[in-house]
Order: sequence, then structure tokens, then C-alpha cells
Amino acid sequence: MARRYDCSDPTDRRTGLREAAAAVRRGELVVLPTDTVYGIGADAFAPEAVADLLQAKGRGRGMPSPVLVGSPNTLHGLVTDFSESAWELVDAFWPGALTLVARHQPSLTWDLGETRGTVAVRMPLHPVAIELLTEVGPMAVSSANLTGHPAPQDCDAAQEMLGDSVAVYLDGGPTPDTVPSSIVDVTGTQPVLLRAGALSADELRKVVPDLKEAS
Repeated sequence: MARRYDCSDPTDRRTGLREAAAAVRRGELVVLPTDTVYGIGADAFAPEAVADLLQAKGRGRGMPSPVLVGSPNTLHGLVTDFSESAWELVDAFWPGALTLVARHQPSLTWDLGETRGTVAVRMPLHPVAIELLTEVGPMAVSSANLTGHPAPQDCDAAQEMLGDSVAVYLDGGPTPDTVPSSIVDVTGTQPVLLRAGALSADELRKVVPDLKEAS
């Protein structure tokens, strides 16, 4: 039976975050609010939990899960060949609606799906998400919807779709934005905008003028 906590109530929030952290450590799934849409998350280093996440969404391994982090410093242990331009984007837009596709450390023992040696990583601008991520470390987090359905902007919509496949729901109220994050590939010598979302190409070029747009 899924448990749900109202994060607008301080006592419920503390209890919910404690229960969510315990669930993640047990390899279970949680739903959490972010600054874009609600996400369904699991311990990034628990392959069975990540497989459960993809199954709950009805999603195949060909669409691997992104990873959310609670601090830019976490990147040092996750990615390699991270360019100066990539760090400039982190400094300018994290926490926030920018996802970076980077090469992950080859020594990492995780299985996010068919990533081809890369990881899509973001630090969300949401206090509940950051607090949970700070407690448990990097999480595989994808939008909390069934594949093919709209990404949920409130906890009700997420719970209606995912039900008891999730152990803990953290209800942070409606998400502040309806636009998904922008995605920039920083695996090459020049950053490439794969998806224009909350951040436009013009905004990103103020930091990395050589940004290309994917054709």
C-alpha cells in the first residue's frame, strides 16, 4: 500500500522525507516534486530498482532514466571529460531546468538502460527534491507518468497513473512550471542543444556562445 505525505505540513514533510529515504535504500520507488514536473525515482545504483522504475512507466531500456543530484559537487564522482563549457552551464543554471548529457565514469556500477556510456544529469530547483537527494545520493528519476501520457504537474495525477507500484508519494503541491528542462549534450567539443525547454537557445548562448542546435 502506497504512503503519501503532504510536504506543506512540516511534520508530514519530515516524516515523508524520512520514509522516502528509507524506501529508496530498500530499493523501492518514490514519487517526488521537482521544479518542472513530478518524477518517479529510485536509487541510481540499484539496477533492480531502476528496472522497476522503467517497468512502472511502461518504458523500455532504450529510453534510459536521467539522474538527479542534490549538489553540483556530486558530478565529480559521476562524469568524466566534463568540459569548461559544461561547468559554466552548471554554474549559471543549476539548480534549475537544465539537463546535461555527459559521459559517465566507466567505473560506475549502475544500469540506467541503454546509455551508450552517457548519463543525463540535472540538479532540480525544488527544496523537497534537493533534501531527499542530499540524504540518499544520486537518484534515477523520470517523469512520473505512464509512457505516452502527459507528465504530471501534481501528486494526484502521478498517483492515479502509478498507484501501488510506488512506495512513497511526496506531495509538494502543483509544480511551479509546466515546461520540461532543456537538454544540452556536452559529450563533444561543442555543446549541442538537444531539446529547448525552460531555457531557450538564446539564454544558453549567453553562457556558451558556441552552442549548436541539433538538426
